[in-house]
Parts: sequence; structure tokens; C-alpha cells
Amino acid sequence: PLRFKVVEYDGTVPALQLNPHSWTKVANILYVDSPVGTGFSYSKTPGDYATSDSKTVKDLLKFLTNWFIEYPEFLSNPLYIAGDSYSGITVPVLTYEIANGIDSGYRPVFNLKGYLVGNPGTDVEFDSQLVPFAHGMGLISDELFEATKISCNGNYAHPKGSQCNLNMQAVQECLSRINEVHILEPSCPFASPRPRLEIGTGLRRWLDDKSSDIHLQSTPIVCREYGYILSHYWANDERVGEALHVKKGTVEDWKRCNFGITFKADVKSSVLYHHNLTMRSYSALIYSGDHDAKVPFIGTQAWIRSLEFPIIDDWRAWVVDGQVAGYTRRYANNLTFATVKILARGMGILFSHLVA
Repeated sequence: PLRFKVVEYDGTVPALQLNPHSWTKVANILYVDSPVGTGFSYSKTPGDYATSDSKTVKDLLKFLTNWFIEYPEFLSNPLYIAGDSYSGITVPVLTYEIANGIDSGYRPVFNLKGYLVGNPGTDVEFDSQLVPFAHGMGLISDELFEATKISCNGNYAHPKGSQCNLNMQAVQECLSRINEVHILEPSCPFASPRPRLEIGTGLRRWLDDKSSDIHLQSTPIVCREYGYILSHYWANDERVGEALHVKKGTVEDWKRCNFGITFKADVKSSVLYHHNLTMRSYSALIYSGDHDAKVPFIGTQAWIRSLEFPIIDDWRAWVVDGQVAGYTRRYANNLTFATVKILARGMGILFSHLVA
């Protein structure tokens, strides 16, 4: 419901302002810092900071179970699991485990209705569609696109052969000054106040590759990252910690991205989890910001097509205040795909209208 008021930092606690497009307009939201060691989450057991996809899901399920036991008045509420980016792995697996628990008589019984994921990392074989996305957006030439497609045989996840690699390098050179997570925004240093460590592969390797130790002085205020740096000052203020009831001594230095965690990506694909859940009549909303080159909508649409579900409501615009806010398509088995346009004014998303 709140976001940072992005103004030049003056040494005081960064101010917050209401977000008129918050998901809290349509739902009660429970935010969880996961895996252990991210945000304000912590463990008294040092070994818990070595984690994985499967362990993260196990920890989340345990947390939700304990939370509902403590607050049983929320058990009757419809439950949807949500996340974006790398959570495209975690969310479907967690939802699958909850669904299995319900079928097995697990207590307490969650009122699980479905899940939603945004620009979800799902399977590197499907997600690696940077080349056709860049061509469609006019970031590489027709000639380079055709040469890369032919030399790589359409396989951009694992480039093979010298010519394929040369062409992929040329593509990367064309995009070297582009903000690949949002190609319309300025390309700025990745905002993390501490250098990062090697933590994995795929999407997480990209985060590591962009590592840098940055400061406000080197980050223009027009950058999204400027707000991220403000979050560091805000979260590490003692008064904020007290207001959030953070236990003293548990997290000495809050980091927006904690790259000191040892993480093993032991779930390589979540496609089968999507198939299983939707075949069991759980609702799924898969949405993609249409200017993300890291997890392009092209790849997301490809793995959705691989499920071979019939189309119930074909491609059409969805509208907010008389303007196209994106496009959507509905499939059998309660699966909906939608793109979300990023608006020029403040780059806000009118996503709450889509889920309402």
C-alpha cells in the first residue's frame, strides 16, 4: 500500500506515500521475506542460510502453517500464492505442496484457490528468448536476428558453435547499454549497497553479473535504483526497525539483495507444476510486463502453449479508464495469461484492475 517518495536524499528517513494501485485495494497481502536471510528474515541455526528451491518451499509451507494456526480467523479467506521473477519457480511448487497437503488431510486446511506469477522465471529452455524479443522491439537488426537464429538453430539457452557464440556476443553488445529488465527505463547500476558473491546460475547469475558497489552520488534520481537505495537507508533506521517489530540483533544490516546466501537451484523447471495445478482446477494468472527482456513474454507464452490447453477467450485488450492497459487470453483449466503495459506517467501499473 506504500511506496517511497523518490526525492533527493537529505540524510533523514526517506518518506513513504500511498500507492493508489496497490494490491491491497483488492486483497489482504501477507509479504514474506524468503529464503531465510533475505530482508528481515533470520534463523538461529547457521546451516539454514545454505538453502535451495526445495528447502525454501518447505520453509514457506512451515511458516504459513504456523501463521494460520496463530491467526485461524483468516483460514476461511480465499488463498492465492503470488510472486514474480525467480518466484516463478517457488510459487508453483509451494502451491503444489499446499494442494497436496489439502488432499492428504493436512491441518489446518488452507482455502487455496490458486496462484499468480509475474514475469516468472520458469524454465531456461523457454525463458531464453532475448534474441527474438530484442528483434521485435527494434534493438537488433534484421540481419543480426536472422544470422543468430540460423547459426544457433533457434536455441538461445545453450549457444553452441563459434558462429552462434559470435552472433550472441553481437546481440549482447547491442543491448549493453539497455536496461534489460525494463527496456524503456534508464540503464543504471544495480542497486545493492554491498558487493555480491557467486550464488547460482540462470537468472540469479545475471544478478551477480550486474554486481557493483554503488552510492547515491553515482545514481541519477531518474533511475528506479535510486528508490532502491533509499530503501536501504529507510530499512536500516533504528526507528523503522522498532515500528516493524524487528528483533534487535537479528539483522544487523538490511540489504535489498543478500548475496551472502548459499543457494542451490534444485528445481530446473516449474512447467509440470503449472500443468498439475491447473488440471486440478486451481486458478492461475500468469502476467508479463511487456518490456522485460530478461523474462520476455515470448518465452512465457511458449511454455503456456506447451501445456496444450484449449483457448476459451482469445487474445483481446483489457482496458482501464478507456485505455488499453495490456492484452489477455484465457485458457481451459482456469489459466489466464496477460500482458501489462507500463505507463509513461510514473511508470505505474494499473494491475489492481486486472485482478479485481
